[in-house]
Amino acid sequence: MNTPPVDDSAHTISWVSYILHLIVAVSAVIPGAQMGPALLVVALIIDLVKKGDTGGWEATHFSYRIRTVIWAALLYLVTAPLWLLVFPGWLAWVAISIWFLYRIVLGMVRLNGQRPVTD
Repeated sequence: MNTPPVDDSAHTISWVSYILHLIVAVSAVIPGAQMGPALLVVALIIDLVKKGDTGGWEATHFSYRIRTVIWAALLYLVTAPLWLLVFPGWLAWVAISIWFLYRIVLGMVRLNGQRPVTD
């Protein structure tokens, strides 16, 4: 089976970004382990800066992570008023955090298989 060539630097940067996203995602699901905002900003900046340096299937991973962060941020903002009722807000944010974790793990699996990631 022929696998497409891998740009080692982009591949390494993708792994670093995925690992930062994974730390954020896991800490969002585990109560009291909030490491998120700073690491998420670092990972997002890496993705935004390095996105233009890649092509092909590797570029899909940068776009995928950027879209995932943007959607998660929007979902957190939209559901923030539910925290006035406490339980619905907590439930919504747990669901968003699990969705975020799922997307990051899916992206990591596809990156490991040198496959593009699509929505």
